Amino acid sequence: MIDDDKGIRESLETVLKEEGYEVDVAENGHEAIRKSEANYYNLALVDLRLPDMDGLKLLTEMMETVPKVVKIIITGYPSLQNAIEAVNLGADGYMVKPYKMEDMLRTIKESLRKQEEARRFSEQKVKEFIETRFKEQEPKSPDR
Repeated sequence: MIDDDKGIRESLETVLKEEGYEVDVAENGHEAIRKSEANYYNLALVDLRLPDMDGLKLLTEMMETVPKVVKIIITGYPSLQNAIEAVNLGADGYMVKPYKMEDMLRTIKESLRKQEEARRFSEQKVKEFIETRFKEQEPKSPDR
């Protein structure tokens, strides 16, 4: 969770922990980047307006350190242009403040479900590729 509003960070952190999620928070973009270089994250909730950088710029920077992370933009200043740009930069969701906590939890759960499906699909494709390559490398018997 990256948000400069301490109250939002603390309340969302509390709710997410109660839901069983491991949570880490950052109050600005540079802190988030530093943490993403040192840790693996499945999900990033990114405020659009941060004190040190635009949340959309942070999305781009995070693609370098955690490319598979689910990214959900949160903003109190919604616009169609921001939403389109966020999606074009790889955001997986766009939430407008104030949001209902049940909507946020549903968005998080759905985004993580899609991430897990994509991971399983990728693993299956790798397995199929390895099996095919292994069969191609097997010596052919003379009666074939």
